Order: sequence, then structure tokens, then C-alpha cells
Amino acid sequence: MSYTHTVTVPLGWEEAVQKTRDALAEQGFGILSEINVRATFEAKLGADAAGAVGDYVILGACNPALASRALSAEPELGALLPCNVVVRRGRDDVVTTINAIDPQTMVQLSDSAAVQDVANDADTRLQRALASLSESGAAAGATPQV
Repeated sequence: MSYTHTVTVPLGWEEAVQKTRDALAEQGFGILSEINVRATFEAKLGADAAGAVGDYVILGACNPALASRALSAEPELGALLPCNVVVRRGRDDVVTTINAIDPQTMVQLSDSAAVQDVANDADTRLQRALASLSESGAAAGATPQV
């Protein structure tokens, strides 16, 4: 089983990051954290490591209602939150790739029906967000890969 849902869009880096934020917001997700992997690699490992990873940001997306339901069912699930969404673009790429965690991976770690319900809801919302990103880049040739 794959652990992410992926869409590749013909958008520039900054536009892809903003459209990802917007698509997540439309599905009720806010961004709790943002990790700029490229900047971190540059600061800690040098320019070569930063260049090798390219533009790469991890957005910690959270839908408070879903998180509340999940944590009520199993407080330990906090270790798996928030839902990470990666926006990445290699140095020579002409497209930007967006990966969202597949919430069904949580279900593999829990037998709770309540967790299954939350995972299903989160999965639907994340896939809708990716579909909207794909649609926004469709005119220029977006390639969804789920």
C-alpha cells in the first residue's frame, strides 16, 4: 500500500505552495506547521545538500474537528498528527509534485471504528484538495497519480 496520494502539476514553486494551502483550506485544513527542508538542509548540511533536495516544504495540515474526533477515540494518535502534505520541486523540474499522507495508514495501526471513520473523512478531504490542484493545472497538463 502506498502511504501518500500524489499529484503533479505544471505550476511554478510559489504558485503551487499557495494553491496547496488554498486547496487544503477549502477542505477545512489549517496549516499548523511549515518546514522548509531546503532552507534547513542549507543551514545544517550546506548548499550541495539543499540543491540536491530542491524546493521542498512540509505543511502540517490539521482539520480541528477531525483531529478532535481522532484524539477522543485514541489519544495516542497525536503521534501521527497533523496530516503532512509535501510540496516539492527538483532543481531542473518543470512541474511541482504534491504528496499528501494517506490517512488510511492510521487505520493499519488501530482497530477502532471511530479512527476508521476519521481516516475516511480525512482521506476524502485530502483527495478533494489534490483533485482541485490537478484541475487548476489541467489546462497546462497536470498529471494526477493516486
